[in-house]
Formats: sequence, C-alpha cells, structure tokens
Amino acid sequence: MIRNLVSSVILAMVFSFSAAANAAECGQASWYQLRGLTASGQQADPEALTAAHPTLAFGTEVIVTNLENGRSVNLTIVDRGPFVKGRIIDVSRRAARDLGFMTQGLTRVRVVPAEHDQADAKACE
Repeated sequence: MIRNLVSSVILAMVFSFSAAANAAECGQASWYQLRGLTASGQQADPEALTAAHPTLAFGTEVIVTNLENGRSVNLTIVDRGPFVKGRIIDVSRRAARDLGFMTQGLTRVRVVPAEHDQADAKACE
C-alpha cells in the first residue's frame, strides 16, 4: 500500500515537471548578481547567459522574451530561484542588459524551453 502511494506521488511529480517543461510561462523576471557557486555547483558569472528557475532541470536551455520590447535571449538554467512571490525567473546581469531591463530591475517575460516546438511562443501576448 505504501509502495503504491509512493509510486503514485513520484509519477505525479514527474508528470508535473515534464508538463511545465513543455509549456510557455509568462510573468515577472528580475535580474540578480550572484557571487560564488550556483545551486548546480557552477561558479556564478554575471556575464554568462544564465538564469535561475524554480523547477526546470539544470542545463535546460530556455528562450526568454521581454514582452515590453520584444527582445529575446537564450539562457541556460544553472540556479534555483526566484524566491520572491510573483516572479518566474531570475536572469544574469548580462541577460538583463541584453533583454533591455537592467535599469528597471523587473520586466514581464515569456519563458519557453528551447527544445520545445515553439507552438506556445505566442502565449502571453
């Protein structure tokens, strides 16, 4: 009985994570300047095209589009976060600069896994 319950919980978790990896997410992004090691064990580099996401696997490539100006950038998930309610991704300083929101600190974005067929790429608009 307990074995079946544990199996069901694990299956539900795997399904929810894989479903999230296949859909566009829309919401607030912020940028951060981490020093030291990321949650994935990599040395933080503010000039790398990297990001923190709460659930996507480390190494996942995502396309982040600033919905305010249309700029997009490809980022690699290397860290966990954001830890502020309402935000969906934290990007590196360079990514914020490339996306055009460094001085504002926050912007509305769409996040789509790069390997996704981009069918959801128009979501959020």
